[in-house]
Amino acid sequence: MRFQPIERGAQAFQRPATEEEIQSICHRVFGADARAVSAVELGLGMYNTTYRVTVTGQERPVILRIAPEPERQFRSERQLMRNEYASVPWLTAIAPLMPRVIAADWSHEVIGRDWMVQSLLDGVPAPERLGAYPRSARAGFFRQMGAIAKSVHAVRGPHFGPVAGPPHTTWSQAVIASLQDIAADLDGLGLDAADLRKVTAVAADHHTVLDEITQPRMLSGDLWTVNVMLDDTAPEPLIIGVLDMDRTLWGDPSADWTIRMALARPGTERDAFWDGDGYGTLDRSASAVWRSRIYEARHIGAIRLERHRLGNAEGLRGTYDDLASVLAELT
Repeated sequence: MRFQPIERGAQAFQRPATEEEIQSICHRVFGADARAVSAVELGLGMYNTTYRVTVTGQERPVILRIAPEPERQFRSERQLMRNEYASVPWLTAIAPLMPRVIAADWSHEVIGRDWMVQSLLDGVPAPERLGAYPRSARAGFFRQMGAIAKSVHAVRGPHFGPVAGPPHTTWSQAVIASLQDIAADLDGLGLDAADLRKVTAVAADHHTVLDEITQPRMLSGDLWTVNVMLDDTAPEPLIIGVLDMDRTLWGDPSADWTIRMALARPGTERDAFWDGDGYGTLDRSASAVWRSRIYEARHIGAIRLERHRLGNAEGLRGTYDDLASVLAELT
């Protein structure tokens, strides 16, 4: 087999599989006579370990994604791959854009980690192609992002919190639980989480504002440019694929990472996200603005964990200033 892993340091979060493990996975999915003839690790993701695998008897390569070992997963990121799998039946509105699940295995019999085999999406990752278009053409890309987010947010759910659970009966319970999990993860790393706990206390004291959200809606959790594929030949940006929907949850659409990123650079081509053919208008009432600050604190907490995982010490320190600004607006 042609095996091409990414060389990483011994302390890196992402860990490779072995050639033997990849062959064993292919045997389980495609039969005892199947053989992986190549496995090339892809480097765009920062959580799962992902390979493009060519298998005998298959017309196209497939994507193999392998989750981190259970003991390496944060409380706030527990079993994300299983959460994505549970989300698939709810995402029929964008099913033509998503990879097809070929197999998923949580048994840890082949390898001591969750894994999933998916179909290979056509196109090229947006970060590799979008910059080749003139800025005037990029508005259409963000308009498409808005339309996709609107389709996802239109899906109604049975509870608040991660799609695969644990379920919560109110939105405030789900938000507070998420903040507490992130704070506990920071504690476990020896990082100061006092600011996030202050936000949690504010959210608890004003839970009625959070509980104005009574209908759980689907949140993509992580949908932005790094998780979409573009048609490599189109004269203007054309989204033809959406991937890595593992952080989905039920809640307030305004809490979605997609909304945060769409708001991040006003006065740029991102404003097209809000066009009538895209997402449409966003609630900017006083209650909605207050809730958005709680959501921003949650995002910053998650960013702090990720920057620690990536060894970005300067960026990690910056999250404390960012969260201090949010706290000043909340109190």
